[in-house]
Amino acid sequence: MFTGVPGDHASNQADLVQTLLAGTRFRRVRWVAETGSTNTDAMGLAHDGEPEGQVVVADHQRAGRGRLGRTWTAPPGASLLVSVLLRPPAPVIGAVAMAVGLAMAEAVEELTGVEARLKWPNDLVVPVPGPGPDGSGPDRKLAGILAEADWPAGSTASGGWRAPGPGERATVVVGVGVNVRWPGDLPEELAATATALNHLVDAPVDRAELLVAYLRRLDGRYGDLVAAGTTAGLLPAWRARSATLGRRVRVDLGAGDVEGTAVDVTDDGHLVVETPEGERRTFAVGDVVHLRPQA
Repeated sequence: MFTGVPGDHASNQADLVQTLLAGTRFRRVRWVAETGSTNTDAMGLAHDGEPEGQVVVADHQRAGRGRLGRTWTAPPGASLLVSVLLRPPAPVIGAVAMAVGLAMAEAVEELTGVEARLKWPNDLVVPVPGPGPDGSGPDRKLAGILAEADWPAGSTASGGWRAPGPGERATVVVGVGVNVRWPGDLPEELAATATALNHLVDAPVDRAELLVAYLRRLDGRYGDLVAAGTTAGLLPAWRARSATLGRRVRVDLGAGDVEGTAVDVTDDGHLVVETPEGERRTFAVGDVVHLRPQA
């Protein structure tokens, strides 16, 4: 069930964006002043039978979510909060969030010149000046991504989840929250780890313009992914923009954390880490911490 609260400004933004997205799969946009979660709304539209390509945008979320049950909070109008409904074929389900992250990073750079990079598994980050030998400091989070998949047709709660067959399509909702124009400084709890576009560039960034640039990029990236039926065309571009590959990392698993060098991602988007002992381990989930290079 769709729970968003419309407003005059939101309705005007939706009309403008839909006009600019004519001819793409993302021409159906619902922009609301406030909602609980754009991901929840988009999944509700999926359950109501709405087709692929539905877009839900909100000026404010009361119950925005991140990975592992974390909350996502931002002042009204400070972030671009957008979720898209997709129905990808089974062979490329694991790469949909990668296409989303790549499309948003490309859109940010197109509009602002800021080279946002991809931190596995679900963040867009940018480097900030710091004490490193090259004048760099730790990466700051610009955006977060949350992908949620529904069970394929034929699954039941009593029977449990089953992997979709090669010819089946799954329902996937991917939400992105981009810090666009935070008023004043970021809150103390975020200032050391996050940033916003208005802290990186002088010119104001319009959320509707960023949304259109993102969805146009995603229309191409996702369309190519589905047409090919493989990730062969997507992975080189994702690897080239990765902030994680080649870095010394720690994968936090809750128990038995693993340190090593991130060396690759698989066709399913899983991270490959080489330990100091030379063992290669593959991770489908886990929080990644970028570590400083060893002296």
